[in-house]
Amino acid sequence: MVKKLGLGQGVGLLFGEEKEKFFECDIAKIVPNKHQPRSDFNPQDLQELSESILEKGVIQPLIVTCNGADDVYELVAGERRLRASKLAGLSHVPVVLIDIENEDSLLEIALIENVQRTDLNPIEEAEAYRKLIEKFGYTQEETAKRVGKQRVTVTNILRLLKLPDSVRKDISAGLLSEGHGRALVRLVDDPLKIQEIRDLVIRNGLSVRQTEKIIKKAANDKVPADKKKIVNSDEISRSYRNTLTTQMTNYLNTKVSIIHSGTRGKIEVEYYSPDDLERVVALLLAGH
Repeated sequence: MVKKLGLGQGVGLLFGEEKEKFFECDIAKIVPNKHQPRSDFNPQDLQELSESILEKGVIQPLIVTCNGADDVYELVAGERRLRASKLAGLSHVPVVLIDIENEDSLLEIALIENVQRTDLNPIEEAEAYRKLIEKFGYTQEETAKRVGKQRVTVTNILRLLKLPDSVRKDISAGLLSEGHGRALVRLVDDPLKIQEIRDLVIRNGLSVRQTEKIIKKAANDKVPADKKKIVNSDEISRSYRNTLTTQMTNYLNTKVSIIHSGTRGKIEVEYYSPDDLERVVALLLAGH
């Protein structure tokens, strides 16, 4: 029996009024998505989902497409449900069959569907955004619209990819939260200090707020003593202004200008959209 099902904004954006087919599919005929953005599947979570499936069935259909072989379907979205269904011993699962024109479309819809269904940890989500930007040339604004997120959310999560591999693995494993990661990004130029604070956070179970205070102090301690206070003179050296401008530009991820005149001056910070303004303000107010 064929009936129409809505698959959400991501699919709608990609395929418009695509006609989908719903049916019970032999689970042995479904092959994994080669572009699956999710890499970590918690065994306990899968076991719990498997038990729920045994009791209530697979409530949300998997999304599949024909992969070119007879009676074989490639998974587009729903690998966690597929794995849990196999664990539960199911022979058939409900699927929605959609037509996908090429490999790029398969990758795009896999990324968007996984992000929209909140199946990814923060690092996997960041990697998904990066793939959308690099592979399809999306801006952060366009990426946010595709996945139904705020621009500031996409920007903040992407910044996690600046962290060392070891810290990214901690976030993926749940040892550190996204909030901890966003705080540690402030020290991205000092990997050893990041590792030191990471060890302290995990050893003592520090909250994000406590971590931010430690990082703020560490960042301040890095500033040479002769630069912690500005000599009361009519002129600040150009090199010092350039140093401050670079530090603020890297931290805010936008263009910053310091305009100095005599003993006074002003700092100009650019933003490029209402969402970007919200992001910049949040960074300026961090820790207050």
